[in-house]
Amino acid sequence: MNKVEILSLNVGKPKDRDFGKKSVTTGFFKERVQQAIFLSSVNFTGDGQGDLVHHGGVHKAVCVYPYEHYSHWERVLERTLPYSAFGENLTLTGMTEEDVCIGDSFQLGEAIVQVSQPRQPCFKLALVYERKDMPLLVQDTGFTGFYFRVLQEGLVSPTDQLIPLTRQALAISVAEANRLMHHDKQDLGAVRRLLEVEELSPSWRKTFEKRVAGQDVDTSKRISGES
Repeated sequence: MNKVEILSLNVGKPKDRDFGKKSVTTGFFKERVQQAIFLSSVNFTGDGQGDLVHHGGVHKAVCVYPYEHYSHWERVLERTLPYSAFGENLTLTGMTEEDVCIGDSFQLGEAIVQVSQPRQPCFKLALVYERKDMPLLVQDTGFTGFYFRVLQEGLVSPTDQLIPLTRQALAISVAEANRLMHHDKQDLGAVRRLLEVEELSPSWRKTFEKRVAGQDVDTSKRISGES
């Protein structure tokens, strides 16, 4: 794996935002911090989520997005994007969804974190960028980012490096998990193999277990924001 550099450490509390006629409580908008902050089992100090059903919690404590994807989205959106443009806590370079596996663990300052699942883009991306298709574009490209759970709490500084500690034995990448969730849904052999990864988040495990059992899972509400 390449050297992984933290380009920006970002936090933000949920706020009510108006998007046209729609008002949404969201923690999407985050500010870059310059000092060390504490990472607990559920989030960074000063961070929060507006929708605790689909965001946050111990298995989605830290949202990570690779800076490598920014140039693609700048072309698509025809604008320059600042750090935290995807609501992430960590804007990283040197590691993408292809490089990191579900269950991999890392030293992050004083904390130890572990990859739990890919991020699933929701309708708020469409509101922020005024493009109804934005969540699907993110999902279809696989440029989703991913989540860390926290194995050990501690202070994290913007100047810290993300240091690999362990690679999960089955080595199933975030990109592969995305493929199985969104594209090759009938590759049940690969799905069963992914289910062998104990570190996979409960929400993703539940979805894949339903699929193996022949039950369909509707994700349209996450994409559209309709209740």
